[in-house]
Amino acid sequence: MHTTYANIDLAALLHNLSQIRECVGRDCSIMTVVKANAYGHGAVEISRALHHAGVTRLAVASVQEGVSLRDAGIEGDILVLGALLDQQLQELLPYRLTPVINDQRLLPQLAKEAEAAQKSLAIHLKVDTGMGRLGVAPSDWATFLDTFPRWKALRLEGCMTHLADSDGSDSSHTEQQLKMFHGLLEQLEQRGIKPRWVHVANSAAIMRYPQSHFSLVRPGIMLYGYHTLPPSVACPVLEPVLSLHTTVMQVRTIKPGETVSYNRAFVAKRPSTIAVLPIGYADGYSRQLSNNGFVLIDGKRAPIVGLICMDMTMVDVTDLPPVHVGDTVTVIGRQGQEAILADEIARWSGTIPYETLCGIGPRILRVYQGS
Repeated sequence: MHTTYANIDLAALLHNLSQIRECVGRDCSIMTVVKANAYGHGAVEISRALHHAGVTRLAVASVQEGVSLRDAGIEGDILVLGALLDQQLQELLPYRLTPVINDQRLLPQLAKEAEAAQKSLAIHLKVDTGMGRLGVAPSDWATFLDTFPRWKALRLEGCMTHLADSDGSDSSHTEQQLKMFHGLLEQLEQRGIKPRWVHVANSAAIMRYPQSHFSLVRPGIMLYGYHTLPPSVACPVLEPVLSLHTTVMQVRTIKPGETVSYNRAFVAKRPSTIAVLPIGYADGYSRQLSNNGFVLIDGKRAPIVGLICMDMTMVDVTDLPPVHVGDTVTVIGRQGQEAILADEIARWSGTIPYETLCGIGPRILRVYQGS
């Protein structure tokens, strides 16, 4: 029996996928982002559910993530978004992984691997239009395109960029990135290069910038039920896919002046009842929530008291109906009329829902339902 576990609602996942399809229309395809263990939801199971729903294109961050999906029997196209080292290139062809190329350095070795296997290797080119991270610099784009035809074993399947501020309050940087990207696409057309897939839009851009949809979009956080757009932006109704639960393991009473957890960070001002929960920062439950966050017990909020430990968290249940060992505690999700979702936890801990979800550790059991 697992005392701490995550429920993954596949029906909610498919609902969010349907919302994405409505946003982009019939003429635009979807590449679902399942990197970082599908944002903490379990990459293999999420990929299987998406495949059954008709999704044939997935995106991961690394070769290792792609290999793990193939080893689990996941079919379809898998795009590796992250940077690559020379020694990783040998795994691309046997595992049918499509690399994103950010500079010319890898092209000779990629072509050599493809020629040795007597195969054509599909690649996507990435240009940096303002993210300041990975990608070919715009000033190098023309030279890059002029030299590409020499690599006969490489097939240019896609062209992409990444938006830096599509969820920001000011749209000017995103509009500038899109303008620059259009100019770079024109250079492709002038050379008679027509990649099958042109993709820019992340979750925020899918909802906010329809002009960024092109032929393919890359939804991530939206797929899992969240967004980070300003309140002024109209968004489709999304359903959180993950809920996180734990169990009351001990209930104790303390007197005024007694303390809870390390460094005596909580001092009781009244007779208090404290419940001990088997979840801590080793599970990805941020220490920033110490004396700051809440959980749900019996449909009511119970404040976290004291410092969150590696494996345990304490909450004050003094004002709740009697709490007993074995009671279910909701850390993320709904209980009764109350809800604590990942975006609220992110605000308490000074981060974003991406980090809250991705940080949920591997020792927490994922339970899948609703497919």
